[in-house]
Amino acid sequence: MASKTLSMLLASLALSLLLTGSAEAQGLSLGYYSKACPNAESIVFEEMAKVIKVAPSLAGPLLRMHFHDCFVRGCDGSVLLNSTKGNVAEKDARPNLSLRGYGVIDRVKAKLEKACPGVVSCADILALVARDAVVLSKGPYWPVPTGRRDGFVSMANETKQLPPPTANITTLISMFASKGLSVKDLVVLSGGHTIGISHCAAFNDRLYNFTEDFGDSMINMGNVGVLTGSAGEVRKKCSVVN
Repeated sequence: MASKTLSMLLASLALSLLLTGSAEAQGLSLGYYSKACPNAESIVFEEMAKVIKVAPSLAGPLLRMHFHDCFVRGCDGSVLLNSTKGNVAEKDARPNLSLRGYGVIDRVKAKLEKACPGVVSCADILALVARDAVVLSKGPYWPVPTGRRDGFVSMANETKQLPPPTANITTLISMFASKGLSVKDLVVLSGGHTIGISHCAAFNDRLYNFTEDFGDSMINMGNVGVLTGSAGEVRKKCSVVN
């Protein structure tokens, strides 16, 4: 038993180191806000604990929102932008009409703005909220590299990049590959619907493998098309550009 526990810890450490290196290649890093907003991740987790306590069914939708954000223009918070007089935004496109949880993102953003004005991006909030929603639903934990910046553009017609529910496996593999995601990522991320569902103890070993793979694939997805450095901005309100 002790040997198995040690193996699990070593595997977790190795995964963390591997994924940190991958994220840094994208311009992201663990603890990105450690100086500018040291309590950022704690603030997100505390707010999410309150949310999931009263509305546990929001965990899945918040995870889905992060997925929908990353698959269109990359993980840049574009799914959060409102439509304007001359432009229909992603959130008002047909594939996104069923998304829920925008108020949660606004709530977390308001808390962060009060603590550290203009520091934490909406794109990073989406990534952290998705992780914490899963963890608070007794799902797996994974380290979230941060440092994403928010995009300026959100167009409804670009939601065609989202995998349609009727797509066959060949189409899905191609769509995931276009984002730099593997067949394994496709299979594992498709299992996100299991969040919040109890499983028989007979599946424990398989579930352990799934949770390890899930964390790996979530970080891969969170690296898609990120804006870093001087690209993009840090929005003051997630629904509008500054």
